[in-house]
Amino acid sequence: MNFQTALLDVRRMGDADRLTVAAGTPAIELMENAGRAVAREIERRWTARPVIVLCGPGNNGGDGFVVARLLAEAGWPVRIALFGPRDLLSGEAGHHAKLWRGDVEPLMPAALDGAELVVDAIFGAGFWRALEGPAAETLVAAARSAVPIVAVDVPSGLMADTGEALGAVSTTLTVTFFRKKPCHLLLPGRLICGEVVVTDIGISASVLEQLAPDTFENVPELWLSALPRPHDGGNKYLRGHALISGGYPMTGAARMAARAAARAGAGLTTIAVPEIALPIYAAALTSIMVRPLASPKDFDRLLDDLRFSAFLIGPGFGTGEETRARVLAILGSDRPAVLDADALTAFQDDPPALDRAIVGACVLTPHDGEFARLFDPTGDKLTRARSAARRSGAIIVLKGTDTVIAAPDGRAIINANAPATLGTAGSGDVLSGIVLGLLAQGMEPFLAAAAAVWLHGAAATAFGPGLIAEDLPDLLPGVLRRLYEWEFR
Repeated sequence: MNFQTALLDVRRMGDADRLTVAAGTPAIELMENAGRAVAREIERRWTARPVIVLCGPGNNGGDGFVVARLLAEAGWPVRIALFGPRDLLSGEAGHHAKLWRGDVEPLMPAALDGAELVVDAIFGAGFWRALEGPAAETLVAAARSAVPIVAVDVPSGLMADTGEALGAVSTTLTVTFFRKKPCHLLLPGRLICGEVVVTDIGISASVLEQLAPDTFENVPELWLSALPRPHDGGNKYLRGHALISGGYPMTGAARMAARAAARAGAGLTTIAVPEIALPIYAAALTSIMVRPLASPKDFDRLLDDLRFSAFLIGPGFGTGEETRARVLAILGSDRPAVLDADALTAFQDDPPALDRAIVGACVLTPHDGEFARLFDPTGDKLTRARSAARRSGAIIVLKGTDTVIAAPDGRAIINANAPATLGTAGSGDVLSGIVLGLLAQGMEPFLAAAAAVWLHGAAATAFGPGLIAEDLPDLLPGVLRRLYEWEFR
């Protein structure tokens, strides 16, 4: 994996600090660099104005003392409000607190009077409980005042590893250090953090090898080198043959998935449909082939055809016993499969049966409702997706504005490019089709799922307001072209 896109949990970020100190950079210098980075980002965005820096008793508060000192040295009118007694500050935070020559007020809502910018340096990434008392009251008052709030590392009350908000208020800007944390991408954290800026404070990227991060932001650098593309001398057969199990009377979902698979690059795409549905599918599709099935055995014969390189079942298919049987047959074919929608719900009464059947490359693409029918719905999204992947042995794509892609080995990718316009009927069917198209071309399932999620979001963003699911497949070529041009520029 590309460690440059890594997201660091609290433990690994602490390890990064310790490794840097062990390599010769004093912890006092790291704190100075962190505060300087925050002050610099403030000065880039605002002119000098009255600032109140809200400081806590730990290292986040130490960062805040540095911010206050540097802004004051630059001529800004700065005050500090401290949570708890000043003599409790120790170590690096105590050192920087002693460099502050101004007064220190108690942290309470009254400290906000006259402030035109608030710096939240109360509690950092290591805070694990709900805000209460003066800290909570002061931040709520700050949010109500409508003045800009700048958070140091993470907004106080936001759980860095999960994105859960336990009293956190929305900020205008969050300045974090070295690498983003999961909370900067997971909801509701991403909405609370405002603009997120990652700054260099003197930690070398080389420490990432020792940290062995397992969580990443979904950006093209992760998977672009593995993305299939046409090559001179190739042909449609070398680009894979995708097979979709189409339903009746709900025919639109499979047709959109098929178009998406083809637009994602599959050389051939076929939908296998009940014989009664053949006229509907055939009238609506041109380059997509349609195979009528007179009986379930006809589908079994298709599975025996090794020219099919990947399968999709679920969109619009129904949830009866036939669905279960067909899913099990597909999973027994030893070729990559995507299970979505009805193919997942069909196992809600016996999830272990699905787990036992998954022995090869398989991608499940549930939304929260479908996920809860098969897996434990409690806990944060990242933990839930990882647990489901580990239990099932499949790649889990837990959909949403903050889609999480999780692998059975514990790796996870968090996506952040999905616009709100993707909340429209059929968009999930298109996503499953994109995954299918990439799998059909031989792309590794974890990266194929991540690439498909990103392409899906980029296509929706390219269209803008008024998007419906049918628009998405035809937007993929433009997104792919820009990716190819970006890689070779």
